[in-house]
Amino acid sequence: MRPAPSLCVDASEVTLTGIRAQGSGGQNVNKVSSAIHLRFDIAASSLPDDVKARLLALRDSRITEDGILVLKAQSHRTQEMNKADALARLHELVNSVATPPAPRRATKPTYGSKLRRLEGKSQRSETKALRAPLRD
Repeated sequence: MRPAPSLCVDASEVTLTGIRAQGSGGQNVNKVSSAIHLRFDIAASSLPDDVKARLLALRDSRITEDGILVLKAQSHRTQEMNKADALARLHELVNSVATPPAPRRATKPTYGSKLRRLEGKSQRSETKALRAPLRD
């Protein structure tokens, strides 16, 4: 198995916006925009077409109908750390679909497994037949 290719997203294709973080945070929370909204247009990006298609095919609520990925990072106290976290999550998501899925190969059950299945069925049938009322 070969290692997954590492794709880089160009920084000019990413829009970062500072927003106020949600939740409790004391006096500072209402004054400082420490959370980050990352917007990434998948269709307009420089990623390979097959990677774009796999990204758009993901069942992810963060991808809008227009094909724009929206990530919100607010787990850190500083805007710089939230930017780094959002970009790392974007790279992780892109690299998760970088390799195409392995094609499924159809298989047949072995002769032994067929025999074991039929033997189990006959044993079950015999057990149920013993439960039937006796006839004269």
